[in-house]
Amino acid sequence: MEKTFRGSMQWLHTWAGLCLGTVLFAVFWMGTLSVFDREIDRWMMPATRVAPAELKSVDALAGHMEPLIGSSPLWLVLFPSDREPVARAGYLAGGKIRYRQADPSSSILLPDAGTWGGTGFIYPFHVNLHIRAWSLGLWIVGLAGMAMLALCVSGVVIHRKIFADFFTFRSDRKARRLVLDLHNVTGVLGLPFHFFITLSGVLIFFTVYFAGAWEMSYRGDRQAFVQESYGIFARPRLNRPGPAMASLDAMLEQASREWNGGTPQLLRVFHRGDANAYVEVRRSFVGDRVTMPVDALYFDAGTGAVLSRHTARPVMEAHRFITGFHFVQFDHWTLRWLYFALGLAGCVLIATGFLFWLESRRKRHEQLGLAGVRLVEGLAVGSVSGIVAATLAFFVVNRLLPPAASAGGFERADLEIWAFYLVWLATFAHAWLRPRRAWREQCIAIAMLAVGAVVLNGVTSGAPLWRTLAEQRLWPVAGMDIMLLLAALAAWLVASGQRPKPRREPSGP
Repeated sequence: MEKTFRGSMQWLHTWAGLCLGTVLFAVFWMGTLSVFDREIDRWMMPATRVAPAELKSVDALAGHMEPLIGSSPLWLVLFPSDREPVARAGYLAGGKIRYRQADPSSSILLPDAGTWGGTGFIYPFHVNLHIRAWSLGLWIVGLAGMAMLALCVSGVVIHRKIFADFFTFRSDRKARRLVLDLHNVTGVLGLPFHFFITLSGVLIFFTVYFAGAWEMSYRGDRQAFVQESYGIFARPRLNRPGPAMASLDAMLEQASREWNGGTPQLLRVFHRGDANAYVEVRRSFVGDRVTMPVDALYFDAGTGAVLSRHTARPVMEAHRFITGFHFVQFDHWTLRWLYFALGLAGCVLIATGFLFWLESRRKRHEQLGLAGVRLVEGLAVGSVSGIVAATLAFFVVNRLLPPAASAGGFERADLEIWAFYLVWLATFAHAWLRPRRAWREQCIAIAMLAVGAVVLNGVTSGAPLWRTLAEQRLWPVAGMDIMLLLAALAAWLVASGQRPKPRREPSGP
């Protein structure tokens, strides 16, 4: 009975990892980078490398935004923080929100960044793969999350000597044994983190994955559910002109008093210019608490009178704690680096799972003339080294393109995204065309791209590594350059270890 159960867990572990490994690696890789998404923004957006400061005046910022906003009925402000020293002002145009950064000390708009950066591309890719139609991306990521939970549990069942495996790493053995030991070590080391970070990721989107829970409780009335849970207040347009906007700075001061000195994270103006216009102010979730608050105040845009207040109830507080644990927006640099390291361990875990499957079946498949290993190897190379190379190409193109670049009707930011996807697709093609050399060649490409990104950043932004290390406000940029150089070193070492061995000539008689 025990053998049958363990055998079924072995089957589940193998096929769940094999079928969803590509999505899992992409989600873990982008999630790991998202730990420092705002620091990546500083690297990709040189104009935003300003000294941290509080936003001087939202009223002044609104005046600077007026020519851009035009007739847009919605505009918003995301407030600066220590990790994001600039304010972000957004407005609705063409059916989507467009953002401009502003210097908080003067409220003056900065030049258009021309990039989605880490917060606009890398983080949303982690959440929904940038597939928004019918929430399909969320469902794919959710399925991968459930598979990861199954992999964690089945992995524990399979390895009876799980704690002994943690202390076993035989680097002098054959490739298959080395890969398995590395898989076991990273699996045991990060098991609690990998399980709970995955579980929290699934629970965050319970309104999508477990919609029956709120639909039953609220009899399908989504508006009532959203109102009670998140405090979302709304009122319709009256379609007649309204009075001049009351002072937004005064509204922020009142919100801060009601939150006992709490700072705002977001301000949004709805139905701008209409008689029923109103303003939403949400409390910042950056601070010394894990919980991400949903405290909010709503004001009448014309009079500044409070229309609605919201503070989360206990059940929602529990959900917001889980959300805060997953998104790691609290101020704690040690934990942030620990999240980053364990995220990389998860990437290694998934990559070595692919490699162990390949090494354990390569010889038998070659003898039987089966194509399974070649198919999976191409998938594994594109999934692992391919997405890393594509990400680095995204950084390189960001530094190469001129500020106002455009081509084929696409803006500069779109060209960066196209570069990412085209390089990623090319890595899959390369892996299937050169199956035994693809790992090494793509590792060399990763090393070259990483070094190239560092050099290009120094040349194009006028901030080489030695300068960014000397200036405190440029430490995030220096950190990005250092991590790129470490990635280049790691990729070069891996490539060096995969040099093809020279064939021995047959000895003479």
